[in-house]
Amino acid sequence: MPLLDHFHPPLSAQRRWESFHSSWATRLADALTERWLPPNYIAEEHVHFGPSVEIDVAAFERDTSAPLAGESGTISTVETQVWTPPVADGVLASVFPDTFEVRVLCTDTGPKLVAAIELISPGNKDRPSERKAFAIKCASYLYQGISVLIVDIVTNRRANLHNEILNLMEGADCLRLPAESNLYAVAYQPLRRGQEDTIDVWRSPLALGRVLPTLPLGLRADLVVPVDFEAAYAESCLRKRLTGS
Repeated sequence: MPLLDHFHPPLSAQRRWESFHSSWATRLADALTERWLPPNYIAEEHVHFGPSVEIDVAAFERDTSAPLAGESGTISTVETQVWTPPVADGVLASVFPDTFEVRVLCTDTGPKLVAAIELISPGNKDRPSERKAFAIKCASYLYQGISVLIVDIVTNRRANLHNEILNLMEGADCLRLPAESNLYAVAYQPLRRGQEDTIDVWRSPLALGRVLPTLPLGLRADLVVPVDFEAAYAESCLRKRLTGS
């Protein structure tokens, strides 16, 4: 399936790119789970738009119109506890980047993130602050030993987030992509070789009308699985009734 332009007419006027990215993430997660991941690994698609804030421990609001029954069967009420925090010392401007992501977790000792696939959005490439936030997110994963794979098919923003990541991590110039490379996929695998911490990098420039690559996704130093972007992309196009014509 040739790579389509999802961000300019006529396709952008007929289909929302957000829906396609969500579908693509699901297809990638399903393919990893069904074909490549050992039983003690799981893949989950994860989508949210900044500035939505996520929490791992949630407090659920109970319907206060429903009374509680006491031990004796009588009806009791629970007084709501209210606490007001002090006024903040100040407000720090920030950016919460969009996320279209597939997370791979190892379940040996409870779910532990070991790899992430990032589908870049227009918002990630929009402003310097957005680009920096995305680069910081990916660098943070890599510094924790988490493998990262990014793919950028966004045609309405001209920026290279792989180069942004290299700038942040002070990577070698030989690993940069040409400034005109606005469509690309890059895989990063953190590895410790002897006493040296390293990150292996695989780069693949993309182009409209061409098929997408297969790139490695490291789960452990001795376990790497392929991510077939083309197969997942073609299946998503089929499900969304998109054609290359």
